[in-house]
Parts: sequence; C-alpha cells; structure tokens
Amino acid sequence: MTGVGLIGTGFMGKCHAIAWNSVRTVFGDVAPVRLVHLGEANAELATRRADEFGFEKGSGDWRAVIADPEVEVVSLATPNQFHPEMAIAALEAGKHLWCEKPMAPSFAEAEAMLAAARKSGKVAVLGYNYIQSPAIRQIRTLLSENTIGAVNHLRIEMDEDFMADADTAFGWKHAATSGYGALDDFAVHPLSLVQTLFGRVSRVMCDMAKPYAERRVEGGGSRAVETYDIASALMHLENGVSGTLLVNRSAWGRKGRIAVQIFGSKGSILFDQERFNEFQLYVTSDRPTEQGYRTILAAPVHSPYDRFVPAPGHGLGFNDLKIIECHELIARIGGRPANIIEFDEGLEIERTVHAMARSFEEGRWVAVR
Repeated sequence: MTGVGLIGTGFMGKCHAIAWNSVRTVFGDVAPVRLVHLGEANAELATRRADEFGFEKGSGDWRAVIADPEVEVVSLATPNQFHPEMAIAALEAGKHLWCEKPMAPSFAEAEAMLAAARKSGKVAVLGYNYIQSPAIRQIRTLLSENTIGAVNHLRIEMDEDFMADADTAFGWKHAATSGYGALDDFAVHPLSLVQTLFGRVSRVMCDMAKPYAERRVEGGGSRAVETYDIASALMHLENGVSGTLLVNRSAWGRKGRIAVQIFGSKGSILFDQERFNEFQLYVTSDRPTEQGYRTILAAPVHSPYDRFVPAPGHGLGFNDLKIIECHELIARIGGRPANIIEFDEGLEIERTVHAMARSFEEGRWVAVR
C-alpha cells in the first residue's frame, strides 16, 4: 500500500487528490493507495481539506507531512516559489516526489532540486500532464512511423485569459519571486510537448511583454507588475527542426489553448488542447481528389483512453490526464518504464526557459547549452 502526503490544496492540489483517489479504480494494476497526511497554510483549512479530499489527517505545517513516517510519496502543489525548499526537504527525508511545474523560479534552485533527487535515490517527477493525452501519444507514434515525412517546422502556442482583465488585482503570479511570468508559468507546458515529441531545443531568440504595467492592490492603490504575461520565441531544435513558441496569459477568449502545428515533407498534424480528444492529420499520400485534413477522434485504440471509456468519441477530461500521470509515477516508482518527465528532463526545460529570458534581456540569439 502506498502512503501519500499532499502539500497544497488549490486547483492543482485538488487535481492530485482526485488522481490518487481514482488511479486504482481506473487502472486496476496498482497497489491500494492510502491518503495519509495533508498539509495546508493553517490547521483549520488543512483539517477541512483532509476531510474533503479523503486524507486521514491534516496539518497546518507542511514539515509535518514530510516528517510523517507513513508518507512514502509527497505530492507538492504549492506556488512556484515554495517548490525548492519543500522538494529538497521531502527528498532528504527519503520520500518519492511528485512536484508541480515549473521546478523553481531560479535555475540555481532547480539545479539544487535535481542534486537532491540524485542524492536521495528517490523518484522525482514533474506535473507535465499534457504529455499524457492519448492524442499526443498517438501523434508521437505517427511521427516515429514517419507518417508525415521528415519534420521541418513546429509552431506551438499556449493561451489563456485569466490575466486578460485590466482590473484583476495584483497577485503572487505578478511578483518576480514567482519567476518570469508566462515564460515559466506557461511556456514550460508546450516545451514539455516539444521535448516529448522532438527532443531538446538548441538555441532561442525571445521577446516578452507586459500588457498591463500596473495592477490594483486590494485595499487601494496599485503596484508595478514584475512579470511578463506575454512571451514569443524563435527556436532551433537539436534535431534541426525550426520552431516558434508563443504564450499569453492575457488572451481574451482563450481558456486552455495549447495549439500544436507540425509540418513535415509528406503532411502535417494539428492539435489543440481545447479540443484535446481529437487532432487533424493531412498526408500527401492521399489521392489529389481526397486530400484534406481528416479529424482523428480519441478512441479505445489510443491507450490509455480505453481505461476510462469503452467507446470512441466520448472524450476524456483534464483531470483524467492527471490520473494517467499518477499511474505513470507509480510505474516509475515500481521500476517500470514510464512516460513521465523526471527532474533530469525537467531541468532541460528550465534551462530552455532561462535561455529565453537571457535572450530577451540581451536582445540576441542564445544557445540553450
């Protein structure tokens, strides 16, 4: 039986709790999961969330979760700036770790997290759930089978509108302590897809922008925004593919868009996370009278879709990707192959993000390594 601790119970913390509660029901091939200890900012909230999420107990001190001898795996779903201290403490305590992205606000902190993981010998993975999509897995298969020929260009975008309202109050994501802004809060997700489908980025040229220079402060007044809600980058991948990356947290009308366009010598593939139960495929091998994009609907033949729904076209949801990710984590802890991003691969994503930030600061192309 796996003993689980959870630190942080916001949006992503709840996603982790849903995943831990559901993974055995969905997959059936894992040992029973025991939800042992939940940590939050205060004891009252921790007790309430523990009851809601199905944990045996809650504490107002995250250190108590890590110190609990019955906790074997820690789910870390706190704001970015708290990741380094908490992650390192969990690893030093001999716990496996499932940490939300990004790793840390600074590259040095991310390196320290990786060093702690290596020293501990424990499994340390990052919450890049979009790579778990059955559609993305099938796209990866199509690329490996050379279905669209040699890939020559990639365009990838991520847009949401939770920062689009000029009247939104200053929050922790507007402070420099959280990182650069959309570049590390957002761009890490499409970069996880780039790394999963194509490998590493070699060099970048980046620009960033602030649509709103100031935000109101609760209680009156305003405060200068310290992060950038928009980032645009040109990329060259190590495999020779050229690409563009565009991310925007202030894009009215976009709710959860990660648009991927892959162009090859014999066709192309289009995918949009807002419609992630389908993707579009164009192949030049079709007869000229029949050429055009075909829509591929997610179905039981696209594993592990079949673990959730026995019929094509019914569709999975966001939280289902987290359940799949949880299953991959359990497989990795058990020493089995897993489709997951561990700290080693995660550091390469962080390295790319920081190279992009350096490119913006210096106004030039920057090598990632």
